[in-house]
Amino acid sequence: MKRRLSMMLILALTLCLSLVAGAVAAPAFPARIDLPDGWQPEGITDGPGTTVFAGSLANGAIWRGDVRTGDGSVLVEGAAGTVAVGVDYETSANRLWIAGGPTGEVRAYDAGSGQLLETYTFPGAGFLNDLVVTRDAVYATDSFAPTLAVIPIGRAGALTDPSEATVLPLTGDFGFVPGDFNANGIVATRGWLIVVMSATGELLRVHPQTGEATVVGLGGATTASGDGLELRGGTLYVVRNFLNQVDVFRLGAKLESASLLGSITSSELDIPTTAAFVAGKLWAVNARFTTPPTPDTEYWITRLPTSP
Repeated sequence: MKRRLSMMLILALTLCLSLVAGAVAAPAFPARIDLPDGWQPEGITDGPGTTVFAGSLANGAIWRGDVRTGDGSVLVEGAAGTVAVGVDYETSANRLWIAGGPTGEVRAYDAGSGQLLETYTFPGAGFLNDLVVTRDAVYATDSFAPTLAVIPIGRAGALTDPSEATVLPLTGDFGFVPGDFNANGIVATRGWLIVVMSATGELLRVHPQTGEATVVGLGGATTASGDGLELRGGTLYVVRNFLNQVDVFRLGAKLESASLLGSITSSELDIPTTAAFVAGKLWAVNARFTTPPTPDTEYWITRLPTSP
């Protein structure tokens, strides 16, 4: 009996030591990830594993980091006259897509090397804000025009020629407000696009071929100041920039309605523009629009709870 008890104690001690060693080997994710000073971020997206990407409004540069360690470096160097607003990662092709804001460009990069693969230009575009990659195309919102910029994706994920890029007019319930930010964040699910209207506080369900938009019923809730969108299953996260919060909605079966579950906020938020799920955790990037940008201004990514 004594021998059996001794063996049990040894096994228990071994298990405890293993758990302690595992905890030491796998440190907690940081609550804050610092970006380079003066970065001026706007877009953020998940990459493979624990990788995260963030673009720069200042010069179009792209930063690549690891959310487990908080370490990162510049993947794409910035250039004068270049802007990076929305960012999305194409998993199947390991590509990054960047919306170029007032430049009217959408750029595609190799997410591993940072090589520029193609540039698509949309003459007459107002402000290409956010984008989403689907199996068939890349869709970018234009906050100053009632259209979506569309780039078809070729067979086996091949990049198409810039001449094949088109513009899709938004119709139906789309109510354009001149001089204000209109269509902003965009995601794709169940064969539809979902777009947030910053000016009107509405969510729209958009047909990706016709551009016909239908207002999603929010049961009295609003998405005013809505910026970036993030989707996880049937849950939609709406980043409301100047309110320093992320509203969480449960989408209805036909995307005709959505129920507000609550809001996520943090004292570490300073005008977040969008968010991304990386390694099962929610990360919001802080644009700090009310802080005058200088080369020394601090910018960071904040880890948030995944539910209200």
